[in-house]
Amino acid sequence: MRGVVFDGKRTEVVDDLEIREPGPGEVLVAVAAAGLCHSDLSVIDGTIPFPPPVVLGHEGAGVVEAVGAGVAHVAPGDHVSLSTLANCGACAQCDRGRPTMCRKAIGRPGRPFTRRGKPLYQFASNSAFAERTLVKAVQAVKIPADIPLASAALIGCGVLTGVGAVLNRAKVDRGDTVVVIGTGGIGLNVIQGARIAGALTIVAVDANPAKEAAARQFGATHFLTSADGVREILPDGADHAFECVGRTELIRTAIDLLDRHGQAVLLGVPAATAQASFLVSSMYLDKSILGCRYGSSRPQRDIALYAELYREGRLLLDELVTTTYPVEDFARAADDAHHGRVARGVLMF
Repeated sequence: MRGVVFDGKRTEVVDDLEIREPGPGEVLVAVAAAGLCHSDLSVIDGTIPFPPPVVLGHEGAGVVEAVGAGVAHVAPGDHVSLSTLANCGACAQCDRGRPTMCRKAIGRPGRPFTRRGKPLYQFASNSAFAERTLVKAVQAVKIPADIPLASAALIGCGVLTGVGAVLNRAKVDRGDTVVVIGTGGIGLNVIQGARIAGALTIVAVDANPAKEAAARQFGATHFLTSADGVREILPDGADHAFECVGRTELIRTAIDLLDRHGQAVLLGVPAATAQASFLVSSMYLDKSILGCRYGSSRPQRDIALYAELYREGRLLLDELVTTTYPVEDFARAADDAHHGRVARGVLMF
């Protein structure tokens, strides 16, 4: 079968991948569509360390092909959106409703794929850049069959991360003020999360003026090409500032833009060794810097919720799919994503 493989030096689309049958508690999914996220590119450029060879992809949707023993919530033929959280469901963190903090869901890649008799790692417990992938049952969330799979694919990372950061981590409330730095796939979902939460003022900041139309479509009330103008809109600062780019100087900017009791939420991913600085004295007015993994999501609950919000017209998905590419065009899709030409490119199988 076809898939996108990174061998540590180069990335190629291959057609000789194999995958094993599902075991107990596992689901085999025929992937229909997979979004290309900057996290995939970060594996290729080394920003996210990951052992090669690896089948890339972590934002997908498809149709259940087979299930292992003990799987009852999905069946062959069901449409599913895939999460990256292979959490155990039994530890203290899972019991508290914090599956993103489950230690069995962090840094323990499996190897369900083989190529020419050699095993390959699975990226983010998902590897959606393959015609078929194998996930834990908890990662496969049933969705209505009337949701286009190219759109449904984006729920599993971009929407869970961006909207989840707003609703679950920052807990943005009605009337709050929000600044979003970076309006790529994650930033647009932060913007629409803030809109859904009832934020009064949503200021989008992006150096690319061509992104204004999309930012406003998703809910931004203002658009700036520089954070220098934020204080003209919000003289006291923002209740919430989301950094969605992954640059340390922008992390500092997000912190400096906060009002009293404000929160800076870090969603961009800089290099693993990157260090950021801030003025300590500015933090004593009850300001907070919040890390956020995967939107602090509970995928079985949240994916189903976002699917219904989409069906009601309150959450935008189709508008995120800027371009679709056949998987053979991965190189072009990656180049478009790297240069910010698309909000989200989607690979189609």
